[in-house]
Amino acid sequence: MKPAREYATHNSQTYFVTSRTWESRALFRAEPWARLFFKTLLSYRGKAYLLHEFVLMPDHFHLLITPTVALERAVQFIKGGFSFRAKKELGSNLEIWQRGFSDHRIRDAQDLDLHLHYIYLNPVRKHLCENASAYPFSSAYPGWKLDPIPQGPKPLANLAPLGTAEAVPFQNTAQNTATPRPPQRAEITIVSDRKEHLS
Repeated sequence: MKPAREYATHNSQTYFVTSRTWESRALFRAEPWARLFFKTLLSYRGKAYLLHEFVLMPDHFHLLITPTVALERAVQFIKGGFSFRAKKELGSNLEIWQRGFSDHRIRDAQDLDLHLHYIYLNPVRKHLCENASAYPFSSAYPGWKLDPIPQGPKPLANLAPLGTAEAVPFQNTAQNTATPRPPQRAEITIVSDRKEHLS
């Protein structure tokens, strides 16, 4: 039996969200597709959600977002908005997304750090890069300016670096920017000042 999804609206709750492409096709290996995904993702930032961290893999994405609308609606903006634009701007009639998405509400600082490491290290684990800051389709890459995490969960200052990303549990189912300071290696140490760490 599928667990009931927690209702999420403008409640300052932060979520780790994942969605896959249809039949896990590697659509985002093509740079025009990846660029269009980011245009779509950023176009709803501040309108439907605050965007804290992300990684776009060839066949799926992971996000850390705080919705300002219902979580389902926020994800619909991303996936539906991208599908609409792909048809219009890339001339694609492909089925793009698997139905639904997975989400996990971030509970505390340790939970936040676990999911942050997972996002950063996902391309390293999949051998797409040697260190997290070298993967251009991730918030670990230099230059991204994103929203700080709300007051609730804060990163842990003394979290030991992780050498590999491990699976995390999923629950199926006003723009504030900061200058990035990306990790310099695959083993990431989380800093205590979240604003400096965001990329």
